[in-house]
Amino acid sequence: MSAAEINEIISFIGIGLLILAIALITLARKKLKGIFSFIFSFIAYICLFVGGLIVLYIVISGPTM
Repeated sequence: MSAAEINEIISFIGIGLLILAIALITLARKKLKGIFSFIFSFIAYICLFVGGLIVLYIVISGPTM
C-alpha cells in the first residue's frame, strides 16, 4: 500500500470516530439517564478528541506524493 492509501484509511477511521461520537452523544442525551449517560458521554468525547486529532494530523501532513 502506498502512503496515500494509508492516509486515506486513517482519515476514514477519524471520520468514523467523529460519526460515532455524534451517535453516542445523541444516545446519551435522549435515551439514557444517570451513570450510563455519563459513561456514554465520556466515551463519545474521547472519540471526538481522538477523531479530531486524526483529522488534524491528516490535514497538517499535507498532500502525499
